Amino acid sequence: MILDKLRAKFHIRKELLRAVLAEFTGTYLLCLIGLSVVAQKVLPRPEVNEFIGVNVGFGIAIVFGVAVSAKLSGGHINPAVSFAFLSVGQITIVQFIAYFVAQFFGAFFGAATVYAVYNDAINVFDGGVRTVGGPKDTAGIFASYPAPHLGLVNGFVDQFVATAVFVFLIAHIVDKRNSYPTWLQPILVGTGFVAIGAAFGYNCGYPVNPARDFAPRLFTSIFYGGAVFTKWFWVPIVGPFVGAVVGIWLYYFLIGFHTPQDAEEKYVVLTGNQELKPLTAKESA
Repeated sequence: MILDKLRAKFHIRKELLRAVLAEFTGTYLLCLIGLSVVAQKVLPRPEVNEFIGVNVGFGIAIVFGVAVSAKLSGGHINPAVSFAFLSVGQITIVQFIAYFVAQFFGAFFGAATVYAVYNDAINVFDGGVRTVGGPKDTAGIFASYPAPHLGLVNGFVDQFVATAVFVFLIAHIVDKRNSYPTWLQPILVGTGFVAIGAAFGYNCGYPVNPARDFAPRLFTSIFYGGAVFTKWFWVPIVGPFVGAVVGIWLYYFLIGFHTPQDAEEKYVVLTGNQELKPLTAKESA
């Protein structure tokens, strides 16, 4: 497996150097997420502070979305996540294509169901006139649209960074060497997504999922017309794909390849899984 080969090549054998790298990474995440949350409080866009309910609600959606699908597919529910695992050899190209199609249609029909459930409420709100943008906008229920201050380049950076951080956290959670119980992993992934929303919701609502953004956008084009395909629409597709790959590789090069031997041995003892073989004494010296 590609990760095992790279781990053997890039594993840092000095315990102090591994610890320094871990402390750097942990403190970087602390400041990146924490200061982003503070920025959203300070910067003048008061409605963003109402996002806490959305953040928690979407986080819970992630928990159960991952939980119900994890046994059969790994619970990716995001093409960017699937693409990241493809890049490290944990799924095949055939699996990626199949997952991508399934995720797209799942998001499409999920959006269609929401539209059916809230159709009367939307009609009362916008008077039956579907608009993109403005005070009666309801297209934003289904797909992301950037805040007025946000340009395309900064939007790409936003989606790149947010997705990279999210996938970095996912890679840590599902790395078998870290021995998180399988029942806890969906909860941790959902909690991670709450953190992403709290930190990165200001600019465009943190889609970080190409299927979650593009499939509902395509659905709304039936009722809202071509106006849903603004010059923005490609950003939450391309940004997450690129960010996801960078995020998962950053995890392995900064943390995953350097996980100490005793953590691997503990995993084998607890689960009986011999797939992840601990380093020899010579390799770990």
